[in-house]
Amino acid sequence: MSSEALHVPREKLRRETLNLHYAITSLQEEFDAVDWYRQRADDCDDPSLKAILLHNAKEELEHASMILEWIRRNDPEVNEQLKEYLFSEGSIVGHEETASEKHGL
Repeated sequence: MSSEALHVPREKLRRETLNLHYAITSLQEEFDAVDWYRQRADDCDDPSLKAILLHNAKEELEHASMILEWIRRNDPEVNEQLKEYLFSEGSIVGHEETASEKHGL
């Protein structure tokens, strides 16, 4: 998977950057797994197997949520963006335009 590769030599990266890389890569993998399980569940004609696949998808969402929270706690920029956009109401794009104006962007 290309997301696992570092784009800069490891020895040039700070430990914090490596840890965030591990977390981001893991988050991508968790969401990939959710997608795979949901697709398989949609295509499955066995009710018991479908239930297991959907259960597995929910487990992967739990893992993704835990990783996302770790990233939020360890990356101040991510924290600010999540505070701005998560659980907002109305148009997401409209919210972005308002936030940009608010911050003089």
